[in-house]
Amino acid sequence: MSLRELPVFRDLRGFARYLEDRRLLARVGQPVSLVHEMTEVHHRTLLAGGPALWFEQAQGEGGPAAMPVLANLFGTAERVAAGFGVGPERIRELGEALAAMREPAPVDGLADAMSRWPMLRAALAAHPQQVSHPPCQAQSFLGQNVDLGRLPVQTCWPGEPAPLITWPLVITRPPDGGAGDTAGMNIGVYRMQVLDRDRVIMRWLAHRGGAAHHRAWAARGRDMPVAVAIGADPATILSAVLPLPETVSELHFSGVLRGERPRVAPALTVPLLVPADAEIVLEGYASATETAPEGPYGDHTGYYNSVENFPVMRVSAITMRRNPVYLTTFTGRPPDEPSVIGAVLNDLALPSMKRQMPEIADVWLPPEACSYRIAIVSIRKTYPGQARRVMMGFWGMLPQFNYTKTIIVVDEDIDVRDWRDVAWALATRLDASRDVMVTPNTPIDYLDFASPEPGLGGKLGLDATRKIGAETRREWNRTLAMAPDVKKRVDAIWPLLSAGFQFRAAP
Repeated sequence: MSLRELPVFRDLRGFARYLEDRRLLARVGQPVSLVHEMTEVHHRTLLAGGPALWFEQAQGEGGPAAMPVLANLFGTAERVAAGFGVGPERIRELGEALAAMREPAPVDGLADAMSRWPMLRAALAAHPQQVSHPPCQAQSFLGQNVDLGRLPVQTCWPGEPAPLITWPLVITRPPDGGAGDTAGMNIGVYRMQVLDRDRVIMRWLAHRGGAAHHRAWAARGRDMPVAVAIGADPATILSAVLPLPETVSELHFSGVLRGERPRVAPALTVPLLVPADAEIVLEGYASATETAPEGPYGDHTGYYNSVENFPVMRVSAITMRRNPVYLTTFTGRPPDEPSVIGAVLNDLALPSMKRQMPEIADVWLPPEACSYRIAIVSIRKTYPGQARRVMMGFWGMLPQFNYTKTIIVVDEDIDVRDWRDVAWALATRLDASRDVMVTPNTPIDYLDFASPEPGLGGKLGLDATRKIGAETRREWNRTLAMAPDVKKRVDAIWPLLSAGFQFRAAP
């Protein structure tokens, strides 16, 4: 099975052309301000399931922007799937293939080996290819010519202190690795507050790869080299937000998704490799000692975050393509672009979850709950206490699930994506004196203002499964259902019976 069915998108503009040809991208010719107005236009379009937006006349505080701005790129599940190279209906199939690549089963003969060749070929394609004269360095601004004011950086919400770079792919490496060590490279998305013409604040949480690299550099008393790609190809962008194992390079994984070797080039002023086809690249060093207060900014929680100190990066170079486009987004209370991406990643990761806990039938991380704070898990239950085992296993499955505050476990007859179904299970299968598990003093999202201490709070597990064995002394009755033969007879006469009915949408 091939990992993708769409063309290879080597760069952002190629993906944009593909979307525009299918009326999934619209050009906005009217002037739109980068200060708040673009967020409102983006938000309304996303709520309506609208297209990606190519703003041709973005307006900064000093006048028209020097380049177009692209927003709402991944505002629908269809466009997220296209970024992975497949249609929406094949996301789970892609997830199965990726799970098989992460944990391959033993090969059973030559025929089995040959059937896996497309996946093996994709894995081999992951090793990056260095190119000379990369498009991302068609223009370069060094030293005194560095000016972040060249970029149409958005100010998303009222009360925010400065423009915020919202879709940066931040590239770092450990101090022991060489400039060409792409296997040890980390690519993460961390928002960046613009301080002045050549300084930004790097906001990364302690558990993220960029923060770990920075601690290692700072421990040696050295500033950390950093490169920031803005507007890379969709496979590289999506690889940066996937919950990959720490041993898997986002850059290498982007080659697996794309089915083509990633193209990289040496940065001009820092010892790092950068995506050769990115629209814009910032280079510089994150200080080992200098910090600055960041925020408050609107966050995925729907609140402004607290003001805190984070490392300052001094920009040593800005390089860009000819006629570049600037990629942006906003974060806020769902739905926003990250929550749309999160819903697709849920389906993509499901096969890997099932491999780790085979009793799992389905998992839903509701976007309304910030895409990770609540998990609803359906299981094939076979023994007492199984729901609690699943809760504990889920919290330890991925670092991101460490921040899931509430897990609801239900039986496989419950649709985890239907709140009405889940509510029925909670109302009829849960007893508060037996089926509630509270675990205090656990790691929690630092941005969660509900926790009593920053980064430390409780977790809640709700067992809404049918109780069996030692879990109950009562007989559990059968679920109410119509007999299949009756349903079949009514199916046959239903068109005639209902011909004169007036139906309204269910509440």
